[in-house]
Amino acid sequence: MSPSTNRVVVVGAGPYGLSVAAHLNQAGIETAVFGKPMEFWEQNMPTGMCLRSKWEASQISDPARALTLDAYQGHLGIAVPTPIPLHHFINYGKWFQRNAVPDVDPRYVRQIHPAATGFRLSLEDGSHVDAEQVVVATGLGEFPLRPAQFDNIPAQYASHTSEHKDLRVFAGQKVIVIGSGQSAIESAALLHEAGAGVEVIARSPTIRWLRGGAWLKSTANPLRALMYPPTDVGPPVLNRIVAAPELFRRLPRGLQHPIAYRSVRPAAAGWLLNRVQGITMTTGRAVTRVATTTGQVTLVLDDGTERTADHVLLATGYRVDVKRMSILSPDIVSAVATLEGYPRLGSGFESSVRGLYFIGAVAVGTFGPLCRFASGSDFTARSLTRGIVARRTAAQQAEVHSAA
Repeated sequence: MSPSTNRVVVVGAGPYGLSVAAHLNQAGIETAVFGKPMEFWEQNMPTGMCLRSKWEASQISDPARALTLDAYQGHLGIAVPTPIPLHHFINYGKWFQRNAVPDVDPRYVRQIHPAATGFRLSLEDGSHVDAEQVVVATGLGEFPLRPAQFDNIPAQYASHTSEHKDLRVFAGQKVIVIGSGQSAIESAALLHEAGAGVEVIARSPTIRWLRGGAWLKSTANPLRALMYPPTDVGPPVLNRIVAAPELFRRLPRGLQHPIAYRSVRPAAAGWLLNRVQGITMTTGRAVTRVATTTGQVTLVLDDGTERTADHVLLATGYRVDVKRMSILSPDIVSAVATLEGYPRLGSGFESSVRGLYFIGAVAVGTFGPLCRFASGSDFTARSLTRGIVARRTAAQQAEVHSAA
């Protein structure tokens, strides 16, 4: 049986993949989506977690801006609490999918290969699909950052936060959490609440808490709309730059780095403060050596002190590297131009491989930190759709002129 041919294939069914598919479908572009809806959020984030993003910044974009959290809340007939619990965001994403992209194919794409028609995608069941254009929306699953000191430490003793769906498995154990951002502090809170003994170790001199500016962000502030765009990424002034990814893309690299870091540097939501009372927070310290003995792991810190625990949880974030993307064939990997591991993208999110697009966190290297958050789905979907529609229109016009 010959493989089917699609105009556009979206690989990945998280917030970005679903949003882009919804916009492409509305624009009349034949689109197929592969993946299990909201799977990374469901399988690689801990039960009990809440979103740090504000309500208005947690929307998944559809063309009419109708499938909002408010609409989802109305569908449920109950109030969704804030901060938004993880299970509600997952269910919101699945509700969005059912309404905007009902025909998602749950099969995994194993690899993307170049082909005469554009691309050939091999699927998990051994079948193939051809596509003129491919949008890679596979998220951060392949990029967990594991500090070098833990390279040879078995999973029994050290694991990345993305490897856990339920931290209650550590009840009664002593766990050290490495990191100082939202993932580290919220994981520490969940572990503590599950009955684990917890210590947080962070290289930063202090834990930054996002707890101020309540009045500034309230409707009582007449300058609120000017100071805080709904995307809600970064401090005032910088948040305006981050909210304009095309502007960010055109800035010199020397400006992009400090703006991005200042906008998303490690910090924890203020609503976690009460939940981490009683947890030891060791700041300004780095792990220099790791050793294991039967049933325990020992950390040596840069001040010479030691810590012994049953397990170390690495809340150390992610580092994108296109070369680690197993979904891309070697021919495509070698053809994708990169910068610091990220693909170089043009306007419309197209890579140096014609017809191949990268969206979501993998696009941060070009379009900035907004692409790490759900609030970036609106710009991404509209920009990518405009680009594909413009290309189709140009091709059709060329065909007409050629026929004439």
